[in-house]
Parts: sequence; C-alpha cells; structure tokens
Amino acid sequence: MKIHDFKRKKDEHEKITMLTCYDYPSACTIAKSNIDSVLIGDSVAMVMHGHESTIMADMEMMVMHTSAVARGLKTQFLVSDLPFLCHRSGISETIDNVKKLMQAGAHAVKIEGADDDTLQTISYLVKSGIPIMGHIGLTPQSIHQLGGYKVQGKSEQASIKLIEDAKRLEDAGCFAIVIECVPSILAKRITNSISIATIGIGAGSDTDGQVLVWHDMLGFNPEFKPRFIKQYAKGQELLLNAINSYVDQVQLVHFPTQEHAF
Repeated sequence: MKIHDFKRKKDEHEKITMLTCYDYPSACTIAKSNIDSVLIGDSVAMVMHGHESTIMADMEMMVMHTSAVARGLKTQFLVSDLPFLCHRSGISETIDNVKKLMQAGAHAVKIEGADDDTLQTISYLVKSGIPIMGHIGLTPQSIHQLGGYKVQGKSEQASIKLIEDAKRLEDAGCFAIVIECVPSILAKRITNSISIATIGIGAGSDTDGQVLVWHDMLGFNPEFKPRFIKQYAKGQELLLNAINSYVDQVQLVHFPTQEHAF
C-alpha cells in the first residue's frame, strides 16, 4: 500500500485496515496477511515494556521497534508514532526526531493533537516531504490533561471542536487522521467533513478504516476488554497450552525423542 491509496480507498468506499506491530517476528506474520498498513504505536511502552501509559515511550524505544518492524514487512504502509513531547522542543529537534523514524524504515509519522503549535509543525514537516498522520479524540499522550481514558466529543461544543480540528489537520497537510474513542455519530460527521482518510479506534464503523492493537486483537491480554475491542483469537490460551504441553512432555520424557537427537 502507498500513501495515495488512503485517499483512493476513501473515495472508493473501500475500508482501510491497520494493526499495530512492535517486533520483527510479528511483522513477518503481518507481511503474509492482507493488512493494508501497520502502526508502530507509542502504545509499545505499555504493551511491550509494561508501563502504565504511552508517556514513557521515547525516541530510542520508537526507533528500535520501528527498525525491527520495517525489516519484517513487505508491502504494508508503515506509520510510526512521534512519542511524548518529541515535537515540542523546537523545529530543529523535531526534524531530527522525525528523521530518525524515517531512516529506521517508517513511511510516515503520526503526531497527536491539533493545537496551533502542532499544526504549524505538521505544516512545516509536510512541506519538508514528510507524510504526517494526525490523531484526535482521545490522545493518550495527553491522558493526564484529559483526566483519564474517557470518550471524547460527547457535548455539541466538544464535537464542533473535533470537527474543526480535523479540518485544520487536513489543511496542514495530513494525509489521514486517527480518531480515537469518540461517539460513532461524531466520527461519521468528521469523516464526511474532510477529504482525507479517517482511521477509527473506538469510533464506530463509519470511519474510512480501523486500527487495533496487535495483542488486543489476538487475545494476549484477555482481562483487558474495553468496549471497542474484539478479540479474534485466544492467543494467551493457545500459548499457555503449548508451553504446558512442552513441560509435560519433558517431564514424561516424551521429548526429545530419537528424531530430535543427533
């Protein structure tokens, strides 16, 4: 998938599919799938490193995981998150951070928020030849300011602001926007108000595409069941069964057998 396919799919009413990915073996599996695009989300800080929020992701972490995923993919479009405050220390440092992600293998960079400073930065980056994906609604890097993981845009005033934010991100040059945890009717209004693609997570079915976290979708954390997630496999159960089968066979001396010996 190429960057222009996001707009083409929106125009042709063909849904865009996206999954997060954080490591080489997972990327090799995704490379054989029908997924359109992959996000190395700053959620890596939580999913892979055990932190309580995405705020703990930094450039070293994002570059390492972006590089690993890029080596495993083939045709999927690869987007990498610019982590917490990494576009707030001046344009020179921001460009250096974006450069690191692109040289690690990202095809585009995702930046959260739509305030004036962020919009100015996005515009500059786009003019510099960097594809930028926006992110509005629940923006995890601002979780303390938002007061927790809550649905955004529930009032008419908040809805109008998010619609305006989407339009401003489009004007700044974003090729697509992630809409996270907003009422489905609002996500539809946003999607219909802009010409660029929208990727939803917890935003209903009327966005131009969907994204889920790899481990959530595969059921590796079965206790984590927010409303917007659907588990398509019982990953943790499958792994536990395999591990315990190995333990049993070793203890019963059913493994290794002669065929496994030299």
